[in-house]
This record gives sequence, C-alpha cells and structure tokens, in this order.
Amino acid sequence: MATTSQQDGSTVEPVVWKMAGSRQDDGQTSTGRSPGRKRRTVSYSASSEFTDLVSAKLALIEDELGRQAGADTPFVAEAANHIISAGGKRFRPLLVVLCSQFGHEADEADLVRAAVVVELTHVASLYHDDVMDEASKRRGAPSANLRWGNSVAIMVGDYLFSKASLAVAELGVDFVRLQARTFSRLVQGQIAETRGPSQGEDPLAHYLKVVADKTGSLIATSAVFGAMVSHASAENVTALEQFGEDIGEVFQLADDLIDVTSTATGKTPGTDLREKVPTLPTLLLRASGDPADAELKKMLDADLSDDAVLADVLEQLRANHVIEEARAEIQRRADRARTHLAPLPDGEAKQALDALCDEVVSRSS
Repeated sequence: MATTSQQDGSTVEPVVWKMAGSRQDDGQTSTGRSPGRKRRTVSYSASSEFTDLVSAKLALIEDELGRQAGADTPFVAEAANHIISAGGKRFRPLLVVLCSQFGHEADEADLVRAAVVVELTHVASLYHDDVMDEASKRRGAPSANLRWGNSVAIMVGDYLFSKASLAVAELGVDFVRLQARTFSRLVQGQIAETRGPSQGEDPLAHYLKVVADKTGSLIATSAVFGAMVSHASAENVTALEQFGEDIGEVFQLADDLIDVTSTATGKTPGTDLREKVPTLPTLLLRASGDPADAELKKMLDADLSDDAVLADVLEQLRANHVIEEARAEIQRRADRARTHLAPLPDGEAKQALDALCDEVVSRSS
C-alpha cells in the first residue's frame, strides 16, 4: 500500500481497513504507526488496481489537508497542523472515497475537497473536545491545549472550522446545507454530553443519542458527500447515509471498549473511567441488577486518580460480563450497518464497505 508524504517529510499510511492489511489507532506517531504496534493480518484482499485507486485518492487528500491547514503566520500553521501531522485513521476521508464509487466518475477536485471538509471538521472538533475534557494527550502526542493553552486550542479549532466552511462553499449549496445540519448535530451532541441525561431519562438511551450526534452524524455525512460528488442515485445516497450513521456509531462504541480493554492506544487505558465519562460498558454495568456487580459499581464512583486503584478497577471491569455484552451490542449494530449495503451495486467498493464492518468491530477485540 502506498504511503503519503506529510509536510515534515514523514509518511502516513492512509488506508486503515481490511483491504490495506493494517490499521492505525489514535496512538500512532507522525510516521503513521504506533511504536511496537504489530501489523494486523486480515482476510479481505482487494485487487491491486482498486487498492492503488483508493490509495492515490487518499494521498491527494492528505496533501490537500496539510495545505488547507496552512495559515498566514507560522505559529497558526504549526498549531493548526498539530493534530493533522500526528496522523490519524482518516476514516472519514476513506468513506468519502469508497462511497464515491457508487455513481458516475467523480470530479477529482470535488472528491478531494469533500474529504478535506469532513476531516477538517473532525479535527477541529478534537481541539474543542480536548479543552472540554482537559486532555493532555492526543494521538500519542501532547494535546494542543496542554502545549499552547485552552484559548489558543479553541481558536485553532475555530480556524479549522472556518477552513472547512470555505472549502464546502466551493462544492455548492447542497453540500453547505448538509454540512450545516451536521455541525448542528455535532454541537447539540456535545451539549447533551456535557449536561448529561435529564431526570428520569434512561442514561444509556441518552448516551447512544450523544454518540449518534457527535460521531454518527459526521461519518454519515462523509458517506453522503462521497455519493454526492459522484452523482449517485437517490437510492444509493439513502443507503450510504444509513450505513454511515450506523457504522459511525459502531466506530465510537468500539472506542468505548478499547478504553477498557486495550493498552496500545493513544491515551492511557481507563482515561474515560478516571474522568467519569459514561461509556457503553460502564453504562451496562450501572444498569445491571446482578448483586455481584454492586462492589464494582461503587468502585466506578470512587477516586481513580491513583494509578494502582485505576488498574485494579480496569482489571475487574475487563473480567466482568458487561464486556462481552458490549461486544455483542457492537456486533449487532455492525450487522445492522451491513444490511444497508444490500441495494448497492456489487463490486469492490461494496466489498470494502462490508469488510469495514468487520474491521471496525475487530478494533475492540
């Protein structure tokens, strides 16, 4: 698989799904791979022609992403590229590329622009998320708010949002409308997460709505943007939007599990536990009526600032029945996402999206 060059001369492996034979995590370095992380052997193998096509498009997107994050001053350019140059899964641009295969041949400039819009929007939201979460690490590197302070991090996020807005305006009013609707959902999801469930509201249902708005919405838009730039049929656009929404939720729920089960991501295992961030496994535990879970529930509410205490809670949670329940729920939703692919024409792009359902789930295995 071809790699793409970044402005600092390092490379990032852009395709992170089964076709590529490897994947990235948020813990990757600027070389696109986490230190000591083994490459994953996978079962799906695309033709070299299709692989080269996708890789070439992603290479163009990567170059344009760095260019769009440029600025009039070196400082703003450095800060705006801070998260971008640290690598990333590029999951949203990948969906744009794959979903552009279900219509006519897309104009290359429009395809690249659409992918850059969704990735800039995603990256901009990470700057704001890290401020709100008081995060100290992002993709294995110091977060922007830790390095330059909250005010700079917020303004850099705003700057990237403005760059996304400029880019989407060149695609036309339909793209602008969808981008605005998506941004509205992103913000409402963040507010709902910050406020928490209202009195009497089911915490798990509230959380799943937050996941849909904060993560599912932009991933669905990525799929639709791909379909739109290729002038896909209305039926295909609808199928891809539904697929994107569901696979986006699966993507986030898998991350929930990774926070508990993995030791090879970009953030310290148990970060969400320590910060009392609700996730699928902890919400399932809190909803459990099993008396044997009572002690672990109490531990979740205790002070987890001590590393040893956190490690003990992680060990017990990893052995709890809710982990398998969470995996089953993630698999169920991935299977539902796959059903939306049925009306799409057969071909390597459809096979790739089908394989993506398995790859997203396997991240949490």
